[in-house]
Amino acid sequence: MVRFFENLPSNNITNPRKGSSETMQTPFGHLTYCSNIHTGEDWQHHFAVLQENIPNIKAKVSPDAPMGIGLRLANLASIDLFDPKNFELFQNWLTEKDCYVFTMNGFPYGGFHDVVVKDQVHAPDWTSDERVAYTIRMFQLLSRLLPNHLTEGGISTSPLSYRFWWKDETALTEAIQTATQNMLTVVDELLLIAQDTGKILHLDIEPEPDGILENSAEFLDWYQNTLIPMAIEHFAQKSISEEKAIEIIHTHIQLCYDICHFGVSYEEPQPAIDKLNELGIKVGKIQISSAIKVDFTSDAQAKLQAIAQYDEPTYLHQVVALRSDGKYDKFPDLKQAIDGFEEGKYTQWRVHFHVPLFLDTYGLLDSTQSEIIKTLAIQKAQPFTNHLEIETYTWGVLPSEVQVPLNESIIREIAWVQSILK
Repeated sequence: MVRFFENLPSNNITNPRKGSSETMQTPFGHLTYCSNIHTGEDWQHHFAVLQENIPNIKAKVSPDAPMGIGLRLANLASIDLFDPKNFELFQNWLTEKDCYVFTMNGFPYGGFHDVVVKDQVHAPDWTSDERVAYTIRMFQLLSRLLPNHLTEGGISTSPLSYRFWWKDETALTEAIQTATQNMLTVVDELLLIAQDTGKILHLDIEPEPDGILENSAEFLDWYQNTLIPMAIEHFAQKSISEEKAIEIIHTHIQLCYDICHFGVSYEEPQPAIDKLNELGIKVGKIQISSAIKVDFTSDAQAKLQAIAQYDEPTYLHQVVALRSDGKYDKFPDLKQAIDGFEEGKYTQWRVHFHVPLFLDTYGLLDSTQSEIIKTLAIQKAQPFTNHLEIETYTWGVLPSEVQVPLNESIIREIAWVQSILK
């Protein structure tokens, strides 16, 4: 494996300053927002956007203490940032602006703004060498971006692949095996990074509707019955015991708990978190996000017209529909759900559309904001992760009546989460 990071300097940020009532370093974990909200697939563009926006946001939400950044890098940007000059410039800027990186988003590999993303958000998936190389590059960058006083960092990633790309169960099983083996290649690199730098980094798997891993049950089944057995075999070839292999996996492969995604799947957070704790599986980070909820028990036609405004061409907006008989129907995108609507058949829809956190209603529509409140209440009572990342990336495709200036929205979201955590 090529050791890309050897010529990159380490981050020299020391222990954070204290004393501000407004800070992103909460008693319940480091809080940030994901920079996938900002445009820029190459580093020069993305860095320029960060330089323009971060200082203004920090002045409002963490004026006297360091501010964490949840850094999203497309593949092209990750290559650009490996240039030592680019890296040093960014590192110096972080120090100057009193900011730091502790988590990264490695889910979208390619374009994420001003292009049709849809199911291509998973491409290239975990069956590909490109995904492996990109993720290793991201980890090597993170290992050098982490401040000296932090030893833990994580990168969220795709839940193996997009389910509908595989024509039958045999092809799906083969894809899962290949993807899992590729993740073990990344774990090999994480062990070397830990040895070289002392940084403990974890790959945070992010289940989402229509991914191969859609929910906590599927994630746990894969983790216990595919990942761990393959890891035991993988590390046995390196003369590592079964017990140690399981410890390695628990350390370096964790869950990204995206509240929007679990809300769309109608999952209650407490049972899911309890099961993770029972099995010793860690949560690398909570992605604080909200979905759309449609109550069809009244004004069904008006609400159908309201949700139709959110049918836009950029992102996938999967729908899980609760039927009147208590069963569920699933639609791969909002248009199919609208086309398949029958009045009286459904009592509720949950729609994968990352809407602003601080609103619980959008006219006739509701949000899953209550799921955020419940999840953060669990985190406050018994913290199960140290990383909290706000992820609302759909500002540019929201209906005009709910759009406000971007920085104002980011500041309002952070302030709302800070208020919940208090």
